[in-house]
Amino acid sequence: MVEIRIGFIGDSITHGTGDETLLGWPYRVGQTEVGRGHDVTVYNLGIRADTSELVEERWEAECRARLKPAFNCATVFAIGINDSAYEKSATLDGRRVGLERSIRIISDMLTTAGDIGPVLWVGPTPVIEEMMPIDRIPGVSYDFRNEAIEVYSRAYNEKAREMDIPYLDLYAALKDDAGWDKALRDSDGLHPNAAGYDIMSDLICDWSGWRGLFDE
Repeated sequence: MVEIRIGFIGDSITHGTGDETLLGWPYRVGQTEVGRGHDVTVYNLGIRADTSELVEERWEAECRARLKPAFNCATVFAIGINDSAYEKSATLDGRRVGLERSIRIISDMLTTAGDIGPVLWVGPTPVIEEMMPIDRIPGVSYDFRNEAIEVYSRAYNEKAREMDIPYLDLYAALKDDAGWDKALRDSDGLHPNAAGYDIMSDLICDWSGWRGLFDE
C-alpha cells in the first residue's frame, strides 16, 4: 500500500470542465488507486483557461501549502493546450504563449517541482475543430487547432525525454479514438463529457509513468 499526496496542476481539462459528474480525471485516477488499496490524497489545482504563464504565477504556493515534506508527495503537470490556442481579444491577436516560451516556463516549473517529489507531465488533448472557437468570455475567443496542439505536444515530449521526466502523449493516444471524438462532440469540442474523462483516466492509470508512483 502506497500513501501519497498528489497535486494536479493545470487548466480546465485538469479541472474537469464538461464533466457532468464534476470528477474530472484527477479524482477518477485517485479513486482507481484507492480501489487498488492505496491511500491517495488528490489536490486538483486546475484553473479554466490557464496558460503556462498563468500557472507559473500560482502553482508553487498552491503546491507547497498542500504537499508537505513530511509526506510522500508528487506533482502531475497537465498544461499546454491553452498555450497553443490563438487568442483574439482587445489585447492580443495571436498565439497565447509561443512554443519556445511555453517549453521554457514548463520545464522550469518541472525542475522546481522535483524538490517536492516525483514529477509527471501529461500532454494536451485533441479537439473538434469545427466546434471552435471557444468564446464564452465577452470580447475574447480562443481558437484551438489540432495541428498546433500536435506541434506543442511533440515538442513537450522531446523536452520531457531530455529532462528524464515521464510524459504521456495524450494527443497521439486520442486523435483517432472514436470514443474521445464522441465525448467531445457531446460537450463543447474542447472539454470532454464524463465518458471522455473515463477514457483519459484509464490511459493515465495504465501509463508507466503513473504506475511508477504505486507499483514497486
